[in-house]
Amino acid sequence: MNIAIIGAGNIGGTLAGKLVQLGHKVFIANSRGPASLAAFAATTGAVPVTVQEAANSGDVVIISIPFKAVPELPKDLFKDVPAHVAIVDTGNYYPTIRDGIIQEVEDGLQDSEWVQQQIGRKVVKAFNSIAANSLINGGRPHGDKDRFALSIAGDDKQAKAIVMQLIDELGFDPYDQGPLKHSWRQQGGTAVYCTDLKLADMIAAIDAQGTELTPEIHERDAAARDERVATYLKSLQDNQK
Repeated sequence: MNIAIIGAGNIGGTLAGKLVQLGHKVFIANSRGPASLAAFAATTGAVPVTVQEAANSGDVVIISIPFKAVPELPKDLFKDVPAHVAIVDTGNYYPTIRDGIIQEVEDGLQDSEWVQQQIGRKVVKAFNSIAANSLINGGRPHGDKDRFALSIAGDDKQAKAIVMQLIDELGFDPYDQGPLKHSWRQQGGTAVYCTDLKLADMIAAIDAQGTELTPEIHERDAAARDERVATYLKSLQDNQK
């Protein structure tokens, strides 16, 4: 399969290397241009391209850039991309440490719904709830007692099927947890975010949240997300002492 990844950070870069190892043709792009990815390409086997070339190179296009950078993508990026191409959003909204306040999301719009508005295409929410280290080391074969799950959300059944296939190939049990409006159930601050749960435990944790994102749940999850970020930043500071 041809897979294009826009963004070569922790998740995008890790996915590129893993998917090349699985035999896929991977194209990688970032905001600084192909030349800046020469060393990465030599290490992973991914093919460096421009962002515009990436959008037109894959059966799957994975957007893995900081949330605040999505509006900086070319406005016509997906204009000529065929409808069958699956677009994946791996991002998370971090207003306090990176992205600033985006009022539509603060008011309850799902962050991936906001991404859809920006790029003019449906997306599948995936790979946002796994830490890079777990993505690197966590994959396991079918039947392994330590194999854990990754959830996705989206409104395009065909695109979700493709993404679930990739998750399975990477060594995780895929779980379709519903439409994109339910993607909040795998966001930062929830019980499944970066917790490496096995499939049954993930399903139970997601189901326990219900399907209605009330203002109270939205506020609770945002507070839990910010607390987790604060703990992470403190750990970085402690390690530098």
